[in-house]
Amino acid sequence: MERDTARTILHLDMDAFFASVEQRDHPELRGKPVIIAHPAAVRGVVSTCSYEARRFGVHSAMPTARALRLCPDGIYIEPNHRKYSAVSREMMAILARYTPLIEPLSVDEAFLDVTGCRRLFGDGVTIARRIKEEIRRELQLTASVGISYNKFLAKLASDLEKPNGLVPIMPDDLEAKVHPLPITRLWGVGQKGAEQLQRLGLHTIGDVARMDVVRMRTFLGSTADHIYALAHGWDERPVVPEREAKSVGQETTFATDVRDVVFLESTLLAQCEKIARRLRKTGVEGRTVTLKLRYAPWRTITRSQTLPRATDLETPLYAAVKGLLTKCGLTREDAIRLIGVQVGNLVPKGQGSAEAEDAQAFGEQLSLFDVPAAKPAAPVVEVDPRQQELSRVVDSLKDKFGEKIVTRARLVRRDEE
Repeated sequence: MERDTARTILHLDMDAFFASVEQRDHPELRGKPVIIAHPAAVRGVVSTCSYEARRFGVHSAMPTARALRLCPDGIYIEPNHRKYSAVSREMMAILARYTPLIEPLSVDEAFLDVTGCRRLFGDGVTIARRIKEEIRRELQLTASVGISYNKFLAKLASDLEKPNGLVPIMPDDLEAKVHPLPITRLWGVGQKGAEQLQRLGLHTIGDVARMDVVRMRTFLGSTADHIYALAHGWDERPVVPEREAKSVGQETTFATDVRDVVFLESTLLAQCEKIARRLRKTGVEGRTVTLKLRYAPWRTITRSQTLPRATDLETPLYAAVKGLLTKCGLTREDAIRLIGVQVGNLVPKGQGSAEAEDAQAFGEQLSLFDVPAAKPAAPVVEVDPRQQELSRVVDSLKDKFGEKIVTRARLVRRDEE
């Protein structure tokens, strides 16, 4: 069996997620042992705890009574799952900027397959750094990310340098980074399995890799093949999205609040270019364009426009979202903290036109003598073969030479400001 090293898989794990959210929202808790649990529950368990609490020996799934004995001066907080779920959705939205292939494992953990996005955003380490920075800047939280060519090694890597870690494991790293680790780090090996392996003289992952798999089968059965494959870095499981992507989006959180409408329009144009390129790469088109604005400090609004025809071109997407921004009537008094674009109602490329015609034909029934009432005009989306060919050529150039090989003059001026 040979390793498939062509993929780029990330595993992201938020650091002490629930406790970190509470420390973020209550600055007086920072640096203190925070334990998320029901302290009054007789059989309660710890959901998670801050790294300060872990120094006392407290950990997730520990009975609360034991945590109280280990850390009597800890700050015990009732879990607020509604709040944690809301933050989780924001975190997942950041991941979705980079790939639609996201497999959530829990509210604070997910696999990402970024193989098809490397030419667009950079290699796996570059993408991981960008994601970590956006989570830190926008959510004021930290995450640890492992990068590898399969799920097992990516998950293993994400846990090696917590908190705030970023660890790649490539084929040449197996002996140095993986083989010295204890056998309990093998996916699926629990305490009983570890005891069986130790009776065979196997204490590290490297011991398993060097063991004769036929001999292991006599003691472990089919489990031997599983752990032997992992020890050699073999894991062909795909990243399976929870559901098919329903939208593609881009958001920008500004370091300082923005009051310049022209700058906001340029930001939207850059976002529409990235979204259109992702649509073309995945072979889909979108019909519904949504603008997201967050005013300082935290008021957020969204405005949407459905196009008469699905598209994967930046020009009609930008025309629609620019119109939505104009309707918001921003003035110099309005300070904008975040701006974003989302394109939904995705359909396979080439099917958007038929869908629009069907909707127009059957969406409204008139009598022979009725005069239809005037409706607000939606932006017209003309399919321009020249624009499609230009986009194809630009995509090809960027795939070959990088994202900055071709840039609109307006966006060059924006980047220089």
